[in-house]
Amino acid sequence: MSVTVRVPAKVNVQLAVGAARADGFHDLANVFLAVGLYDEVTVTPADELRVTCAGPDAAQVPLDRTNLAARAALALAERYDRDARVHLHIAKDIPVAGGMAGGSADGAGALLACDALWGTHAPRGELLDICAELGSDVPFSLVGGAALGTGRGEKLTPLEVGGTFHWVFAMAERGLSTPAVFREFDRLGEGLDIPEPVASEALLDALAAGDPDALAASVSNDLQPAALSLFPELADTLAAGRGAGALAALVSGSGPTTAFLVRDPGAGEAVADALLASGTCRTVRAATAPAAGATVL
Repeated sequence: MSVTVRVPAKVNVQLAVGAARADGFHDLANVFLAVGLYDEVTVTPADELRVTCAGPDAAQVPLDRTNLAARAALALAERYDRDARVHLHIAKDIPVAGGMAGGSADGAGALLACDALWGTHAPRGELLDICAELGSDVPFSLVGGAALGTGRGEKLTPLEVGGTFHWVFAMAERGLSTPAVFREFDRLGEGLDIPEPVASEALLDALAAGDPDALAASVSNDLQPAALSLFPELADTLAAGRGAGALAALVSGSGPTTAFLVRDPGAGEAVADALLASGTCRTVRAATAPAAGATVL
């Protein structure tokens, strides 16, 4: 038998970043919104642990034990004294190294799929603990919907969303390393007084009301200056989307995917066409939010 889990991408509608901690991480106020772009992770019994991947940018996905899907299988196997001899196949549709938690999604998907395949029936809290050990964004990939992530992003508080939000995402010609973006954030902030990260009440109210105009007025990303410093061409992509009528334009997470909030599907089509015509991105995708978290199909 095999088990397949579908798991969504995310956009950060607020990413407030504090100063570097002694452990090298940063405290965050990270408002996650799951969006309807998905990877699917299929787990099948095998003679040994192996990972395969197909889909856009699949060649960039590591297929060894550094892959978060493999790490998730090993972590669950260790806790429940199972043998992690499984074939993990990732059907990739979330951009790779794009700031949309594609790797984290695969980790959460593999964890839930292995739990179902092996019948371990791990409590939800334990699955979330394993997710947090794997990476800061992995717990949200399991949960989906909308949530405020604090600590380094792994401590989640679910948020109410009062409607559907429409997004267009522009994929860049190359990736950005999340650790490199955080290092650049630290470099740019040397000597500055960096405030404690706090969630925007106006943004939380906009999400709860399902109000795209209010959300557009309150989105923010403290990592955006660092991403633009490392990848200056992203400024042209952001300008192209704004010029085409996007309500808001921002770098998604650590980038380099750029996210454009639009009023409706028609406006999204106009923004997508303009972005492609601008020549400032590789491809574009439209999606709605919020989306469900990791789900066994």
